[in-house]
Amino acid sequence: MTTCMTQAEELDVERFVALLNEDLGTEYQSIVQYINHIATITGVEFLGVIDELKLHLGQELSHAQVLAEQVSFLGGEPATTVPAVERASDSRLALKADLRLETNQLERYRLRFTQANELNLADVAEALRPLLQQTQEHVRDLQAALGD
Repeated sequence: MTTCMTQAEELDVERFVALLNEDLGTEYQSIVQYINHIATITGVEFLGVIDELKLHLGQELSHAQVLAEQVSFLGGEPATTVPAVERASDSRLALKADLRLETNQLERYRLRFTQANELNLADVAEALRPLLQQTQEHVRDLQAALGD
């Protein structure tokens, strides 16, 4: 998936919808990845993390709903493709994979919020704001769980 555009690419609503659909795919990826990691993370040191991941899982589903609604609102068809989920051989690697995915999503939402405003789609930008805020919290939670 492409997260940035070259200077030559003009951002229009159609391109913006395509980018939102890419974001939707990463939310699907997060949902599947969190389900897998909640089931497979082990170790006493990670017991509290499991509850936090379950909270993240519910928020990721909500993020996917918001993105699908915005894509539809802008005249697009919401994506249904799930990108490959990163598998991990141990609990710490699983959390690192989750952190990478959340960090990528945070960068994408920062950009998408700016792009929505540049396209004079203030209502879409406001719909994206909670995703940006919650994803920032997810990054902080995972950093704390990993001791970063």
